[in-house]
Amino acid sequence: MHSAVEKLSPTSVRLTVEVPFEELQPNLDAAYKKVAQQITIPGFRKGKVPPQIIDQRIGRAAVLDEAVNEAVPQLYYKAVEDAEITPLGQPEIEVTEFEDREKLTFTAEVDVRPAIELPDYAGLQAEVSDVTVTDEDVESQLQALRERFGTLVDVDREVQDKDFVTIDLSASADGELIEDAQATDMSYQVGQGNMLDGLDETLLGMKVDETRTFATTLVGGDRVGQEVDVEVKVAAVKEQELPELDEEFAQTASEFDTIEELTADVRARLERGKRLEQASEARDAVLEKLLDIIEVPVPEKVLAQEIEARREQIREQLQYAGMTEQQYLDSEEQTEDEFAADVEKRSRDAMAAQFVLDEIAKKEEIGVDESELSQHIMRRAQQSGMQPEQFAQQVMQAGQVPMLVAEVVRGKALALVVESAEVKDGSGNVIDLKNLQPDGSIGEPSADEAEADEPAEGAGEQPEESSEQQ
Repeated sequence: MHSAVEKLSPTSVRLTVEVPFEELQPNLDAAYKKVAQQITIPGFRKGKVPPQIIDQRIGRAAVLDEAVNEAVPQLYYKAVEDAEITPLGQPEIEVTEFEDREKLTFTAEVDVRPAIELPDYAGLQAEVSDVTVTDEDVESQLQALRERFGTLVDVDREVQDKDFVTIDLSASADGELIEDAQATDMSYQVGQGNMLDGLDETLLGMKVDETRTFATTLVGGDRVGQEVDVEVKVAAVKEQELPELDEEFAQTASEFDTIEELTADVRARLERGKRLEQASEARDAVLEKLLDIIEVPVPEKVLAQEIEARREQIREQLQYAGMTEQQYLDSEEQTEDEFAADVEKRSRDAMAAQFVLDEIAKKEEIGVDESELSQHIMRRAQQSGMQPEQFAQQVMQAGQVPMLVAEVVRGKALALVVESAEVKDGSGNVIDLKNLQPDGSIGEPSADEAEADEPAEGAGEQPEESSEQQ
């Protein structure tokens, strides 16, 4: 077999493959066996019909077609391997010449991973936000903790903001009740705004056993998006009594003895969380800088598939949330064109990032061990709300292990680039990302790092003057 590669663009090639007929003999033999199993000829057992009889009864052309159809995919992958290219997507194959007992020639046009020339990516500079925890942040966390330990008490008054109410809801359209839009004894905190538009405004000022009607749009069920009239009846009104921020509360809500210790711990936890957010921002900022200095061509056909896949995922998420695409656009204050352009940019950047990080991983010879893959599977399982064993089994059955390995490799490649970068916050402080722990704390530098930071023996000392200089 002989193959040649013609570069059509930075992201596509045409393979031309010529195969002498004798190399097709194994496929031709297999084709005769397959046809022999499918036909019945008097005087011959099934599967034992000789090739010459098949040629007489069925015709050699049908067998040749079967042989070529089986051979071409195998020959294509062999040509890809010989050419040392990485195809993306399915090829467009065309048999251009085939003569019995002569040769087979076919072409295959396919999108390929672009060749990328990596620049020096060590020492990239990026800026991120400061880690700032305000008194208001701490107070908000303490308030949320108080609400967890609060108690609900009945009140005999009109509904106010933040009250907890028990309500009945009944939706109708044109005077007819909608069966799947009825609810009784629902608990709801006024002001949350996560149910029906207009519900919070309607509830304010209502009393127990009072009924009101308001117009709204359904956000779930078979009639999502339909305009309806909803009757709401208040069955109970409760307000939340919160515990005092004192030593008793600190001991009840935590392992600390004093409110001062609890407050200090809340502030420390917020700072650790902010550091993790800052680290995520740093990864994005460094990756953006990296992509800015590298020209990465993206295959348009593969990009179109990625864009459609992302849009389909967004549609599914919106449907699950009970929103239409137009409602989402309105909430984001985007036009359809702006949304489409945003999805395209995200898809293009994501694909370019994969190409670059794969190239860096190859250059740095980054691998993945079993423990790293297991940790990644556990994280992905947690994100999907599945048990790790169930998620791992699903991944194995779908043949997605190589995809997960690639994700880990890219993550390690990006971490390498980020750790070698110079990242500063808005105040000009250098961010220590190398020693950042998974909980957001800063660990001790490794022995090698500490040794590198120490001045060399005699560093900083003035050299003694030689006797000649004295």
